[in-house]
Formats: sequence, structure tokens, C-alpha cells
Amino acid sequence: MGAGIQTKIFETGEALARAVAEDLGALAAATASTPFTIALSGGSTPKRLYEILAASPFRERVPWTRVELFFGDERRVPPEHPDSNFGMAKRALLDHVPAKAHRMRAEHDDADGYARLLGERIARRRNDAPVLDVVLLGLGEDGHTASLFPGTAALGERRRWVVMNDVPQLRTRRMTLTYPVLNAADRVWVLSAGAGKRPMVAACLAAAARGDEPPPHPVLGVRPTDGELVWFLDKAAAGPTA
Repeated sequence: MGAGIQTKIFETGEALARAVAEDLGALAAATASTPFTIALSGGSTPKRLYEILAASPFRERVPWTRVELFFGDERRVPPEHPDSNFGMAKRALLDHVPAKAHRMRAEHDDADGYARLLGERIARRRNDAPVLDVVLLGLGEDGHTASLFPGTAALGERRRWVVMNDVPQLRTRRMTLTYPVLNAADRVWVLSAGAGKRPMVAACLAAAARGDEPPPHPVLGVRPTDGELVWFLDKAAAGPTA
């Protein structure tokens, strides 16, 4: 559907989340390297994925003690705040499985600290950036992913792995991974469900198919150098051609 983008389309958001859980579980079980590293995303579709992973059979099937979890972005709030991506993941998944997780201390603007953590915990490098096994991303109705929002400074970052990004349209500041880390990953999986995402999904896939440059939406800047890029969509997001 889009050049360089594989798409997998499911009847419902629930089916999408269960399919991603199956794929993650199989990968984690089959990968001999330790740790198996995943960058988590915020949002309603990832939340359902985490709930599925926290329950049987995935709670028992996934080798959680070999899994190490990071985050793609975080709001500038403490972990107990209802808007915290870490807080959501903790309630949905982390409280139920013995995986190691590293939260972003966005409330302290400590982007450099998180970059150091990535460098210390992940040994593999691609284009001088740490290589995550899987990066989970969402897609905003404005085309943002992680906290890479349209028109923001982080879109131009080509050296630092983690930055604090001012998002004036939301009157906020967030911590986010940057393109160098996202594009170094072995696998980037974009999860998008619901009819509200359909216009942006259609616009992105059309732009990718045309090869529009520069990428007209932040999510299209995610182009793994040597890894796979898969968009997991439900039929509501994929539209009538699905």
C-alpha cells in the first residue's frame, strides 16, 4: 500500500492487538540474545496489547525475565499521573510480568540521562545508534508518532538519540526518541485502529507510494535502515480498500 511499508489489516482493533501479541511472543521466545528489547508506545491500542500480554497465555509463554522494556516517548509528568505512558504500561502490563522496564524521567527533562541508559543497556549499534529489537509506535490524527509532532524541532535531529521536544500546538514539552534510534531498530511496528485514523492513514500511505520528499508527516520519517517497517491496521483505519 505504501512504498517501503508493509501493511497487515485486521477486522477489529482487538484482533490487531492479539496478532501483535502473538508476533511479539513468538519473537521473544525465538530470540536467543539477551535482553530482548522493546520500546513501548502510549495510546489505547497499545494499552489493549499490554493487557493481552499480561494475561494467559502470554504471561506464561513470553520469557519475561529476558525482556527489557524502554519507551518511545513520555509526557512531562510523574509516573503516577494519569497522562503518563509509563503509568499506563505499569498498570496494564508491568505490574503483572517480571520484565525489566526503564521509564523516561521527562518531568526532570533528563533526555541525556535516557540516552546514556540506552547506550549502556543496548550493546548493538547501527549507524552509531543502539539497535532495539522492536519499536512499537502509534499514529496521531495529525501524523505524529512518538512525540515527533509536525513542525517541531525534534524532526530535524540527526545526532541525539533522545530529546525534549517543545510542542507549541499542545502547549507542552515531551521527551521522545528521535529518528536515529527509531530507524536503527530491527523492527518498527506502527499500530493504528479506529475510523478517526483513516484520513491520516490514507494520506500517509499515498505519500509513501508517491515517494513524497520531504516526508509530509512525521511518521513517514520513520524508515528503518536495515529493519522492517510494518503498519498494523484495523479495517476502520485502513478504509474501504482494505
